[in-house]
Amino acid sequence: MQLSDFDYHLPEALIAQHPPAVRGASRLLHVDGMALSDLTFADFPSRLQAGDLLVFNDTRVIRARLFGEKASGGKVEALIERVLDDHTALAHVRASKSPKPGSRLIFAGRWEAEMVERQDSLFKLRFLAEEDVYDILEASGKLPLPPYIERSAEHDDDERYQTVYAREQGAVAAPTAGLHFTDDMLAGLKAQGVETAFVTLHVGAGTFQPVKVDNVAEHKMHSEIYDMPQATVDAIAAARARGGRVVAIGTTSVRALESAARGGELKAGRGETDIFITPGYTFRVVDRLLTNFHLPKSTLLMLVSAFAGYEEIFQAYRHAVEQEYRFFSYGDAMLLEKKA
Repeated sequence: MQLSDFDYHLPEALIAQHPPAVRGASRLLHVDGMALSDLTFADFPSRLQAGDLLVFNDTRVIRARLFGEKASGGKVEALIERVLDDHTALAHVRASKSPKPGSRLIFAGRWEAEMVERQDSLFKLRFLAEEDVYDILEASGKLPLPPYIERSAEHDDDERYQTVYAREQGAVAAPTAGLHFTDDMLAGLKAQGVETAFVTLHVGAGTFQPVKVDNVAEHKMHSEIYDMPQATVDAIAAARARGGRVVAIGTTSVRALESAARGGELKAGRGETDIFITPGYTFRVVDRLLTNFHLPKSTLLMLVSAFAGYEEIFQAYRHAVEQEYRFFSYGDAMLLEKKA
């Protein structure tokens, strides 16, 4: 397929720049083949039944953006992509001139780091303070909002750009389908007999990386760390045994689940995945998908087209634009049924 096959027109005014005033006060578009239902997110529990299993990504967004200057002069900005150990991280670095190995960077006027080496487009940084990288980010980092949100992170974003169940720190972008859930809804789902399980996939900045090739098959997918607990493998087996459906909450949960089942059987473990899901892919684990709306020409739009059907997704997106749904991270949600 060609990249142009995944393009659509989106008025800029429909890109959500702020979360809804109240968490969960979003709209929900239910896509069941060519049948579309305009709902609110409060209707989501009514689309589930006792015995269904929701699989959430419990990654937590870190305050990954640091501002500072090179010891030799000149401003520098770093976006931590991955923490390697207590004092070392891989980062995207923006500066008038890229720092060379051995050069020193000073962030927030207090944290000194040495640029160790380049690793493709990333820079390996070693922080020289006694504090570990996560402590430094918590003290001086800024929340990294997506590039299509045209404002700086504000105080409210510290809460609203995290899911209520976030616990495993390491992501630079939120698993945004989970942003709609409140503690009250989760409690209500439990009372309804809907089960929950968790995976961890640390979303990297590569999730926003544009596809730069016309032939989609030639795109090189970014790599992300995931963890599949044995408890989740067992919960999925139990759901299957009782006739329940496995509902992935977000494309990142899909990526983790399908990566852990690449050998044909879902297995527990931790690893890296560069799985690239496009139309024609056979899903092994996921029955239904809750997700937000995705960027034109993006790998995530390709994933949902593979899941719900290419024609079905593009009809749904045309409908969402006509009905003025809110798009992207702080936008509205879709519940997708898997195409047979």
